[in-house]
Amino acid sequence: MAKSAPVPGRPRSRDAAGLPAVTPDRIIDAALELTARHGVESWTLRQLAGAVDAYPAVIYHHVGDRDTVVTAVVDRVIAMYELPPAEMEWRSWWRQFLTNLRLVFMRYPGVARRVALNGPSVEAGGPTVDRAMRTLLRAGFEQDEAAMVCRLLVSQACLFISLEDDQRKASEVKAQISGGWGEPPVDPDLSGLATLSESVHERLADPEKNRDYFAELFDYAVDRVLDGVQVRLDEINRGS
Repeated sequence: MAKSAPVPGRPRSRDAAGLPAVTPDRIIDAALELTARHGVESWTLRQLAGAVDAYPAVIYHHVGDRDTVVTAVVDRVIAMYELPPAEMEWRSWWRQFLTNLRLVFMRYPGVARRVALNGPSVEAGGPTVDRAMRTLLRAGFEQDEAAMVCRLLVSQACLFISLEDDQRKASEVKAQISGGWGEPPVDPDLSGLATLSESVHERLADPEKNRDYFAELFDYAVDRVLDGVQVRLDEINRGS
């Protein structure tokens, strides 16, 4: 069978068209950028193919389907945060680690939710889990409970970051609802609600304080969960 003739005026190769080669790294770079702009769940494989000037089939060939690409994106993001020194006291280590994790995950909406649901791959998350587990084992937890504590702390942090991702996307609705909670209650007997409304009103009236709300909530949640873990560790150390 005779081969079809090339279409006049169409370059025969990417090189001839002045386009860079499509590689797995370039595909993941583009997916990472789309994730930063739109969130990990809000771009399509066709958009990704367009970002690298290729057909979707090329993405499949070099990396795989969309879930495979997303896994690679999550692994790339996990490699970005800094692990605190291994010799730090366990609570200080976790406080610093989860703070570092939030700062990175915030730049890539949806990644925290993926990690909370599925966890990282062993290849990407192994070094983090190894150091995290060693801090807990050294503090006095047995292996099974150390694993539970590790999952609890990471999951809770990721769920709070996911909440922040979602609320930032719905900022206009959130502002309307928050404004309602900042108004004094109609019923004067609702003293608890009145106290809360006053707190919300003060925060909304201070742009700087309002802007830092998510960070404060995250820090508060992490500290309270760590308080609970500390209580359990104290019981273990007393032999309870």
